[in-house]
Amino acid sequence: MEHTYQYSWIIPFITLPIPMVIGGGLLLFPTATKKFRRMLSFLSVFLLSIVMLFAINLLLQQINRHSIYQFVWSWTINNDFSLEFGFLIDPLTSIMLILITTVGMMVLIYSDNYMSHDKGYLRFFAYMSFFNSSMVGLVSSSNLIQIYFFWELVGMCSYLLIGFWFTRPVVGNACQKAFITNRVGDFGFLLGILGLYWITGSLEFRDLFEIVKNLIYNNKVDLLFVTLCSLLLFSGAVAKSAQFPLHIWLPDAMEGPTPISALIHAATMVAAGVFLVARLLPLFKVIPYIMNLIALIGLVTVLLGATLALAQKDIKKGLAYSTMSQLGYMILALGMGSTRSSLFHLITHAYSKALLFLGSGSIIHSMEAVVGYSPHKSQNMGLMGGLTKHVPITKISFLLGTLSLSGIPPFACFWSKDEILSDSWLYSPIFAIIACYTAGLTAFYMFRIYLLTFEGHLNIYFQNYSGKKSSSFYSISLWGKGRSKLIKKTNSFLTFLKINTNKRASFFLKKTYRADLNVRKSSSTFHISYLNNIFFPYPQEANNTMLVPMLVLASFTLFIGFIGSPFNQEEESLDILSKLLTPSLYFLDQNSKESTDCYQFLTNATFSVSIAFFGIFIASFLYKPVYSSLQNLDFLNLAVKKGFQKIIRDKMIYLIYNWSYNRGYIDALYAKSLTSGLRGLAEFTHFFDKQVIDRVINGLGFTSFFLGEGIKYLGGGRISSYLLFYLFSIFIFLFLTVSFYFKF
Repeated sequence: MEHTYQYSWIIPFITLPIPMVIGGGLLLFPTATKKFRRMLSFLSVFLLSIVMLFAINLLLQQINRHSIYQFVWSWTINNDFSLEFGFLIDPLTSIMLILITTVGMMVLIYSDNYMSHDKGYLRFFAYMSFFNSSMVGLVSSSNLIQIYFFWELVGMCSYLLIGFWFTRPVVGNACQKAFITNRVGDFGFLLGILGLYWITGSLEFRDLFEIVKNLIYNNKVDLLFVTLCSLLLFSGAVAKSAQFPLHIWLPDAMEGPTPISALIHAATMVAAGVFLVARLLPLFKVIPYIMNLIALIGLVTVLLGATLALAQKDIKKGLAYSTMSQLGYMILALGMGSTRSSLFHLITHAYSKALLFLGSGSIIHSMEAVVGYSPHKSQNMGLMGGLTKHVPITKISFLLGTLSLSGIPPFACFWSKDEILSDSWLYSPIFAIIACYTAGLTAFYMFRIYLLTFEGHLNIYFQNYSGKKSSSFYSISLWGKGRSKLIKKTNSFLTFLKINTNKRASFFLKKTYRADLNVRKSSSTFHISYLNNIFFPYPQEANNTMLVPMLVLASFTLFIGFIGSPFNQEEESLDILSKLLTPSLYFLDQNSKESTDCYQFLTNATFSVSIAFFGIFIASFLYKPVYSSLQNLDFLNLAVKKGFQKIIRDKMIYLIYNWSYNRGYIDALYAKSLTSGLRGLAEFTHFFDKQVIDRVINGLGFTSFFLGEGIKYLGGGRISSYLLFYLFSIFIFLFLTVSFYFKF
């Protein structure tokens, strides 16, 4: 055991040679390096698998002995100042290493095929390997300054990967937005580190927690200043984990490749904020009101993320807002002191959301074969529908992830989310009501994504693949039955010919359609053209390189939740989760979670599952084709007769839709108040500098020049004249001084 721990410090450096070799090779020998691209990608997967084996070994030792190991060496020593770097292994580090390496390896294998067509294939793997090294170093850091060092490296990798396709302007804007937003939180994080070091004189976790605790209990420190430093530390987690109000970067980050969304923006990097709060929880617990504020921020993020996901048309942005909401659940649980349930949800959500993002990547990959490379089409759920028979394995995997995130047993997220909801009732009934309401919204928007993507008809070309004419541009209407409106006709009549799998499309069509008002009030215009002698494309299932990682993650989604099942808590040998999710040696309370009564668990589970099924029912009612059969119900006919349906659709639903589709107007508010305000301030500063300061300085210069030119002509070179002028000036000065003195 000691032998393993002794060499565990090399774990962050195992995958580091890959970005060094690829970067150096592309700079010095680009042609030769590109010829070995498959070998280098295999090597990156192989090295990450070695890290995973190390992590599994450490995890097993944590389960068996539950010991803490810390290896530290001095980096800088100067008088009383000593900066140390080290490697900390505790249960939190072990579980995060498993999470990073397993999800990371699946994403790397998946990316081999997903990015195979891209010219930046090697650059992508270099960035990914460097990110994995940075993330492993972050979770194994033994002090705050080391965490900050890797924190910035992770942020830099995120910037590079979001902006991977930097030639597209929207991608450049997205990576800059993510970078600047995270700099706001990271600057506060750095200030908090410096403030705590000024108070305690230490950056090591053990010393930091003990010193702050003693200072507060003995009233030897300004509580307001300690609270401010803690808030600044928490601001780093707010930005990294996309919590309100620094959440605006996450949906725009979906402009990067889909494997990046699965690894960085669903499973690992955004979880770094939750990891930081868990690591610093002993500090937050001894400071009044900090825990309440953390819980409040988490609750606001939970509700906001769920409402903003309701009307997104881009499948990846819908999943991004879902990630934001689920991260809010984790922060909420940490604020309530439910560390076990928070980190349990971190694990289950990571595998489920990685599965969903990889599934969306498979869908996008298949849609690009139909519509070509166009993110606005291949990621638009309105252009999907009816994909079930074309991508059945992706559909099953995506459904498993959807059921898990919706909280349906026995899938992974059911166990963790149900635990958070149960703890929220003990903390605050108001918080519990909002959390339960959001759980229903989660089931609604997740099944909305699923139904819009896989059910109904495939309407990319206004015709499904069975040869039947489709009546709606969108696969399924957003708030009811879909209706397409023809707003412009060509000179020729529309002629539809049957299209079979092995037949050509032998017709020409050029029309313009407007999306139904049920989909968007201010709808966009789409131009679709059919050309002669072009084979009609079909979506196809991805190959095994992409499907195998999805199936592995699907198995995790099915079974990983059972490690936290309350039925295992009565047997000490099976209570693995309580051992693993004791996040740190430095936690104030080390007691395991008490066993849950079976009746209480079933009651809570029945309530949470009922909420989830209600959300699924509403989504099916609004989006599934069974809507037409439901119109025969008496209550619905009565509502139509009374005009209630029109009132609800025109007033309430449009209001909710516009709020959600426009991101709660928060981005617009920031654009007006911050972006426009800073731009206006810059323009005013530029104007003041050019028109006021420059003119004053130039005016003084010109005045000095002309005065000098004028005075030089007064001098004749005679000393007697100069003395006369000097005496005359002194006389005038003395006269004015004496007059002023006698006057007052």
